[in-house]
Amino acid sequence: MNIEDVFSSKLRVKILKILAQVGELNVSEIARRLGVNYKTTNKHLKILEDEGVVQHKVFGRIRLYRFNERSPKARAVQNFMEAWEHANKQ
Repeated sequence: MNIEDVFSSKLRVKILKILAQVGELNVSEIARRLGVNYKTTNKHLKILEDEGVVQHKVFGRIRLYRFNERSPKARAVQNFMEAWEHANKQ
């Protein structure tokens, strides 16, 4: 998948912003913060996970999502988001 495809969705960008701010959340909490349903959120998280940008861990029936710390793509996205936020504060 191209970078354009990953960032073509406002919802995926919002998911990444939330995870960058909070660190780790479950699907239901991400969906609640975005005001969208579970199924839609889960679909977008799967896309981000397939690209290696996010990863999840399982605790019983709960999946917690966060940036994939081992992924160069995830680090690049985090760096970009931090630089963008920093530039907006100046």
